[in-house]
Amino acid sequence: MSHVSDLISTDIAQYLSAHEKKHLLRFITCGSVDDGKSTLIGRLLFESKMLFEDQLAAVEADSKKWGTQGDAIDFALLVDGLAAEREQGITIDVAYRFFSTDKRKFIVADTPGHEQYTRNMITGASTADMAVVMVDARKGVLTQTRRHSYLVSLIGIQHIVVAINKMDLVDYAESTYNKIVEDYMAFAKQIGLKNVTFIPVSAFKGDNIISRSPNMGWYHGSTLMGFLETVEINEMRMQQQPFRLPVQWVNRPNLDFRGFTGTIASGLIKPGDKIRVQPSGKESSVARIVTQGGDLPMAVAGQSITLTLADEIDISRGDVISTTEASAEVADQFEATLIWMHDEPLLPGRPYLMKIANNMVSTTVTAIKHQVNVNTLEHIAARKLDLNEIGVCNISLDKPVPFDPYEENPDTGGFILIDRLTNNTVGAGLLRFALRRSHNIHMQHVDVNKAARSAIKQQKSCVLWFTGLSGAGKSTIANLVEKKLHAEGRHTYLLDGDNIRHGLNKDLGFTDADRVENIRRVAEVSKLMVDAGLIVITSFISPFESERTMARGMLEDGEFIEVYVSTPLQVAESRDTKGLYKKARSGELKNFTGIDSPYEVPENAEIVVDTSGGSPAEQADKILEYLKGNGYC
Repeated sequence: MSHVSDLISTDIAQYLSAHEKKHLLRFITCGSVDDGKSTLIGRLLFESKMLFEDQLAAVEADSKKWGTQGDAIDFALLVDGLAAEREQGITIDVAYRFFSTDKRKFIVADTPGHEQYTRNMITGASTADMAVVMVDARKGVLTQTRRHSYLVSLIGIQHIVVAINKMDLVDYAESTYNKIVEDYMAFAKQIGLKNVTFIPVSAFKGDNIISRSPNMGWYHGSTLMGFLETVEINEMRMQQQPFRLPVQWVNRPNLDFRGFTGTIASGLIKPGDKIRVQPSGKESSVARIVTQGGDLPMAVAGQSITLTLADEIDISRGDVISTTEASAEVADQFEATLIWMHDEPLLPGRPYLMKIANNMVSTTVTAIKHQVNVNTLEHIAARKLDLNEIGVCNISLDKPVPFDPYEENPDTGGFILIDRLTNNTVGAGLLRFALRRSHNIHMQHVDVNKAARSAIKQQKSCVLWFTGLSGAGKSTIANLVEKKLHAEGRHTYLLDGDNIRHGLNKDLGFTDADRVENIRRVAEVSKLMVDAGLIVITSFISPFESERTMARGMLEDGEFIEVYVSTPLQVAESRDTKGLYKKARSGELKNFTGIDSPYEVPENAEIVVDTSGGSPAEQADKILEYLKGNGYC
C-alpha cells in the first residue's frame, strides 16, 4: 500500500508541476445582447471537463426550470449566477470562470451585452489578453458589436476572435458568414484592429467549438478551442517596457527599515540600478529588493516587492519609481479618451476624483473636444457625455502626476473618475498625451501675498457664498451685508448672478452644462479676489452640490462660508418679482431651478437663514455676527 501511495503522490506532484508551467490566457467574451456569450463559455467549461457531477446535475435541473431549449442543457446557466440573470436570460454582472486543457490555462470574463451594462464590459476587458466578439448570424453586426469592438481597440487588446454564432439557425450558410466577415472587417479597418480571426460556430450544438463541424465543410480554419490554445500572446511585453513601480505604501515596521512597496507595472529592476522618484525628481539607487520569501537579485513586471534605497529621500503613496534613463513624464493637463459610465451626464467644469495607479487627485474636464459615434466613428461636437458615450476631452488636475501614454503602459496611463459626493465610479479614461501648456505654464512667485493684502485691510479675506432658489432673497440680503460691511470700513466686492451674466458669463445659457461653467468661472474670480484680501460676497442660485464643493475646494480652509438662504418653493414662487416662475410654469422658460431643473439643498452650510420669517435686515445682522465672531472683521 505504501508503494501505491508513493506512486499516486508522485503522479499528483508531476501533474501539479506541469499545470504550474502552463501559460495563462485571459480573455473576454463580448458583443450584443443574446449573441450567446454565456452559452459559449458554458460549452467550453463542459467540453474541457471542468464541471463536477453535482454542478452538472444542478445545471440540468436549472435548465428544466429556466432554460429555453427543451430538455437540452442550457449551458448559459453555468455562467449566469444572479437570479435576475436567470429569470431574464441575460448577463448583468461580469462572470469570471477558470478552465484548463492540456496545453493552456484560461480565465474568461463573460461580459454583459446590454448597453446599460457597458461599464461592466470595460471592467472585464481591462485585464484581458484577447477578446472573443460574438455575433448572432441572424442579426449580423449591430451597434453594440461596434461599441464593444471600439472599446476593445481603445483598451489595446491585440487579438480578436469574431465568433459568428448560431450558424445552425441559418442552415450553416457560407454566404451569411461571408457577409458578416465583410461588414465587420470594414469597421475593423476604421478602428485599427489588425489581428482579427473569424470562426463560424454554434455554441448550443458545439459546432467548431472543440472539434471541426461536419456541417460547415466550406470552413477550413481553426476551431475556437484550437485558436485559444495556440494564439501567441506576448507575455513579456510589459517586462520589455521601462521600469515603473507605483508606490502603494511606505513599509516602516521599525526604525531600522524603510522600504517602498508596490506591484511592478512594467520593466525590471536589480540592486544597484539608478532610480528617479516622480513627481519630485529625486534620485537614488536600489539597495535591496525585498519580498516575503527573501531578497531577490532581480524583479520583473507583475511581482509585488519592497524596494530599499541607498539614500533617505521623501517618497509617498502615489509616487512612481522609474529608472533614470527612462523616466515617466509628469504633467497636470492632458488629452484623454473618456468612457462615461454613469446615469448622470459628464459636465465640463464639474470636479471629480481621479485614480491613476496609486494616486488620487482632484480633476476637472475642461473641454469635450468631440464625442465619437461608435457606428460611423464620426467626431460629433458635444457639451456633455451621457451614459456609455465616448469622448475625447481635455482634463486638468490639481497637481502634477507621473504618467505614461496608455498605449505604452496601461497601469500608468489608465484612470477612473470617481464622484466626490457618492464615491461612485463614473468614468474610465485613457491618457493620450500631456498638453503643451502643462509644461509651459508655471506659477509665478510674488512677494506681496494674500496674508499681506489682508493685513493691510485689517480683515481676513473670505467668500460668503449665497445659495438658494430664485426669489429666496439672496441678492437683497447680500446687498445689505455689503452695505453694513462697507459702513464699517471693510473692503468688499459683491458678485451678483444677474450682473455677472451681463459681462463675464454673457455667453452662457441655463442648461446644466452652462450652470456648471457659470459657477466655475465665478469661483475662479472669487479665488482671485480672496487672494487680493477682499471679503467677497456671491449671490447665485448655484443649484448643484458638486459645484459648490468645487468652489469650496479652490479656497483654503475657513475661506469659504456657505450661506443657505432657505425659502419654501411656494413662498419663493409667490414673490416672483421677475415673472420667471410664471414663464417656467407655462413652458416659456426651460431648465428653471425648482420647476424643471433640480436644486440640491446644502447639507452642511455654515450659515442658514430662513427668509419666510424675519426681515432681510435681521438676516444680514445674523451673517455679520458670524463674521465678527469668527475673526473675519
